[in-house]
Amino acid sequence: MRTVRRTTALVLTCLLAGAALAGCGGGADDAADKSAADLLDEANATMGELSSLTIEITNEAGDDTATWRMTTDLKSRCQVRNTFSGSGTLEQIRIGGTDYVRPDTKYLETWSGNDLGAARPNVWAKVPVARSKPGDGLSRCTRPFESFGTATKGEATRIGGREALGLEVTDPADKEGAYTFYVATEGEPHLLKAVYDGGKQVTTTSFSDFGEPLDIRPPASADVLDMSDVTG
Repeated sequence: MRTVRRTTALVLTCLLAGAALAGCGGGADDAADKSAADLLDEANATMGELSSLTIEITNEAGDDTATWRMTTDLKSRCQVRNTFSGSGTLEQIRIGGTDYVRPDTKYLETWSGNDLGAARPNVWAKVPVARSKPGDGLSRCTRPFESFGTATKGEATRIGGREALGLEVTDPADKEGAYTFYVATEGEPHLLKAVYDGGKQVTTTSFSDFGEPLDIRPPASADVLDMSDVTG
């Protein structure tokens, strides 16, 4: 057991997780010869080299549930769907310097009040990425895959049909929470799942579609409201 210092952390603010490793997996026997910290670092490196990925996050806090799903090239092209149990759905397609954003009525009413301005529910709005800012509900296509805290080996299991090993991580900065990262021990050492249990909040992040071809395109022009010149 050792503290991983060369990487920061899987950020699980309301919507995020990341941590994993690099290189080819040598199976359970190979994993047995490595420390938990080395396995996590190796997984992070592997994930960081991927050309594409799907990330699915479920965040549960009391009676509220939020789900977030993103398919991404980990650079500048991604497709995202946010769903909140009490406040609707927001969809996003980001291609280069352009965002296409489609909120439903409930989302607009919850986050914008009754004055919806130029936005329209269930219609794609085209806006520059440069206009996005923290807290506006939009996602970046990039993801950090970084270790943190102190890692120890947990139980062997199967995730998505693949052999995996759970790695338990504690973080001195979060005394109430515990993290478990599940790393594949067969095939490439991908990070398959991460679970954060903070007592009143549980966040589960799943990773899939490693390196699969992407088909992310802009919506049909007839379905798009161009708001590039709209300000305020």
